[in-house]
Amino acid sequence: MSEQQIQETDASGAAQAVVKPKKSVSIVWIVPLVALLIGGWLAFKAITEKGPTITITFKSAEGLEAGKTKIKFKDVEVGQVEEIHLSRDLSHVMVTAQLTRDAKDYLTENTRFWVVRARVAGGGVSGLGTLFSGAYIGMDPGKSGKKARSFKGLETPPIVTTDLPGRHFMLKAERLGSLDIGKPVYFRQIQVGQVVAYEMEKGGQAIDIKIFIHAPHHERVRKTTRFWNAGGVDVSVDAGGIKVNTESFVTIIIGGIAFENPKHSEPGPAVKEGEIFRLYDRREDIYKKTYVKKTRWLLHFQGSVRGLSVGAPVKFKGITIGEVIDLKLEFDYDAKAFRIPVEIEIEPKRISMTGKETIDRKRGNEILVEKGLRAQLKQGNLLTGQLYIDLDMYPDEPPSKIVYGGKYPEIPTIPTPIEEITKGITRIVDKLEKLPLEQIGKDLRETLAHLNKSTEQLLKLMQTIDEKVAPAATATLEKTETTLTKVDRLLDAESPTGYELKQALAELADAARNISVLADYLGRHPESLVFGKDKHNEK
Repeated sequence: MSEQQIQETDASGAAQAVVKPKKSVSIVWIVPLVALLIGGWLAFKAITEKGPTITITFKSAEGLEAGKTKIKFKDVEVGQVEEIHLSRDLSHVMVTAQLTRDAKDYLTENTRFWVVRARVAGGGVSGLGTLFSGAYIGMDPGKSGKKARSFKGLETPPIVTTDLPGRHFMLKAERLGSLDIGKPVYFRQIQVGQVVAYEMEKGGQAIDIKIFIHAPHHERVRKTTRFWNAGGVDVSVDAGGIKVNTESFVTIIIGGIAFENPKHSEPGPAVKEGEIFRLYDRREDIYKKTYVKKTRWLLHFQGSVRGLSVGAPVKFKGITIGEVIDLKLEFDYDAKAFRIPVEIEIEPKRISMTGKETIDRKRGNEILVEKGLRAQLKQGNLLTGQLYIDLDMYPDEPPSKIVYGGKYPEIPTIPTPIEEITKGITRIVDKLEKLPLEQIGKDLRETLAHLNKSTEQLLKLMQTIDEKVAPAATATLEKTETTLTKVDRLLDAESPTGYELKQALAELADAARNISVLADYLGRHPESLVFGKDKHNEK
């Protein structure tokens, strides 16, 4: 007992014991304290290391499961699906996912998400590993753009090119055709890229197709590069025969895109990321010149235009200068007849102007029509019966002018060669119908009857001549032959009669000479007939 305790006494003098508790910490409180510290540390760590929460919308939750479905990038887990629920209008599903902190910097408006599952497409088979491990959500980080936490999932897996060397280019096409994501891009029949995305233009007039060209082949894309749809088989017929072009057997089945730099021209400078090019339908189209300025004209045809369709060429002197853009059928109440208006589109720059004298194009067109410019339908292909519009000069046609006042100016037309032949035949038939064929037939029959009678009379006459005249003529010929024989004998030089005849002829010749001398003398001295020859000599 301490001294202080001894000194404490009560009033009677008896000492009182004072008990004081000993101060110490109980081991019972150490465990909860440690647990609290660990929990706080874990909570702090979880909060500091916790990644962002995002929302992804899909049309369907097929293959997805809350608490199990992972989000991966290059097969590395970067998040997990926490919740799946329907939207209020039931049009899609809302997927809430928790990502790791490392993925925070890659969540931009360009980040893409899609469900990876087993797929079989024309370009191949993908996602076979998900048959055993289950579907997961793929992620393509966006390196640029505004920060985002809500995303619209892709229904078709894209081609991820974020970490690949190369460049993206944009192609504009009138239609998609057989192209799809993953379809190959060829250069000289070697695959150098692929289609990574496509979408319809806002105006709905074209399709924007995004392609990726792997390095170093992206350096081959220049300002003058031309792209075309290489799917299927490209068959062309020209003066050299039939030509078949295709990139590979694969493109015949699944399609693809090819490109090249036009020959005999400068390749031009290299292009930057996202450069826009036109996608041609066929390889032969890449060499066709395109013109921005186009003018529209109206043509009216009276006959059938079977074989003429939208897109048919318009040619002038055999050179294509435009195409048909519309045709329809009209009934003219004033003329009480049908006619077919055809709208054509011409690229005037295809016709160059030369010479020192310049003239306005409008006035030039009017002069051409005045001098015989006409439009005519002609056969373009004998096998298919396709027609085209031919513009040419016909100076023998009646004068005409361009008709203004309508939606488009109108160029005069002329009938097709077949229509002209048909009209000529029709005119001949009309003239034949006007002839009195019945009267002509009747007269012809009467003439033939008279001719038959004359023939019968002629036959009778010939028979009479043969029976009566022929014997008399034969006897006369015999007598004539006898007489000629006697004359021949009489005129023989050795016979007396012949000698006398010869002497008579000599005397006759002398007399003729004397008469000639006398005639000559009288011609010079006609007075001798009056005065006589002697009188004349005296003078």
